[in-house]
Amino acid sequence: MHRSMLQLLLLVCSACLFAGCITIPVSDNSRDKREVIQKMKNDTLQELYTVHPQSKSRIQNAEGYAVFSNVGANIIYFSLGGGWGVAHDNKTGKEYYMKMVYGGIGPGFGVKDFRGIFVFKSLQAFDHFKENGWVAGLAGDAVAKSDAKGGGTGGAISVAPDIDLYQLTKNGLAIQATIQGSKYYLDTDLN
Repeated sequence: MHRSMLQLLLLVCSACLFAGCITIPVSDNSRDKREVIQKMKNDTLQELYTVHPQSKSRIQNAEGYAVFSNVGANIIYFSLGGGWGVAHDNKTGKEYYMKMVYGGIGPGFGVKDFRGIFVFKSLQAFDHFKENGWVAGLAGDAVAKSDAKGGGTGGAISVAPDIDLYQLTKNGLAIQATIQGSKYYLDTDLN
């Protein structure tokens, strides 16, 4: 038991260090970073609407949504990842720029670049996400994709009573079954 707790602590510390390495691939200019995030959001939503047409009305009728670009790696029994994105309040139109980091334990191997789209069915769920940001759960998938070739399993899954998640894989080769903890938090430089 003591060894497992030490491994978990090392994983969390590694995830925090990894989070510091997650950057938006542009200059240090905040306006440029916001533009890149907005383009990623718009491109991701267009792809989602093509792959899952029913998602458009779900997102439009929701209290809010969030779109993230994520990169993750799983090596034997540990997974680490991070990314960035934006949460959108459908009532006010306000956007909140955010970062994310995750770590997990479980068998697997691979690296993948994916987009996560959260749909918040209640204002309480949306507010909790942008203010507290933790999401934890089980993850399992098999992905083999390079640019437009290949594919991965996908569709909306319920990650909480009032939150659905769509995942679109961009590139990667991975097979994993992990217990993960994710931290989503406001990007103080961009808000």
